[in-house]
Amino acid sequence: MTAGWFDWLNGTAFTVLDQPVKWSDMTGNLLGLAALALGWRRSLLTWPVQLLSGLVLVAAYASAQLGGGVGKQLLVIGVAVWGWRQWRRGSRGTADGTVAVRFATGRERALLAAGTLLGTLAVGGLFTAVPSLSWNPWPDAYIFTGTLAAMVAQARGLVEFWFAWMLVDVVGVPLAFASGLPFSGLVYLVYFVLVLWGLRAWWLRTRTEQHGPAVPPAGARPPAATRTAP
Repeated sequence: MTAGWFDWLNGTAFTVLDQPVKWSDMTGNLLGLAALALGWRRSLLTWPVQLLSGLVLVAAYASAQLGGGVGKQLLVIGVAVWGWRQWRRGSRGTADGTVAVRFATGRERALLAAGTLLGTLAVGGLFTAVPSLSWNPWPDAYIFTGTLAAMVAQARGLVEFWFAWMLVDVVGVPLAFASGLPFSGLVYLVYFVLVLWGLRAWWLRTRTEQHGPAVPPAGARPPAATRTAP
């Protein structure tokens, strides 16, 4: 039964410019677009939709023999669960029930950059040492770790999340086309437009929250109620 679903997901939905578009590639990326749009709106639903997108895209990347892509989607699934918990906690202290957003501190930016660099070197080294994991190890490794950095920043409500996604898209678009996943390549282009809009929306939101009441960051527990003396 499982093999049957896997075969169906990796069947051809239609053909564009002589390249077959797989059901898994199309469905997973449409769900990814929906998740990004929900993230733009700071909706908690972004996380379960990202989880579902990751489950479907595992089949797409496995069929293209992209070990980094499969690993990335497994990572998406895991981080989606953690991100949902972070946003659920962080949204309790806001007036509209959505997560508070902010710019990262210098230390947080340095940690994200260093983590992405070291992670790319480690994963790229692994893919190079075990060629069966990926036919294009270094771009694959960069996308793998860049996606993790972006999702961690998103889970913490950092505006830099959008910059991280832009940097992932720069490599993701040509790699998807070269890997025989044209729908993924086209969706990455749409991602880029949504990322620009989302960046603007979150940037403006930080200005609004700077002049409003203090709100806890994503993942922070709401303060305990204080008792007044009788």
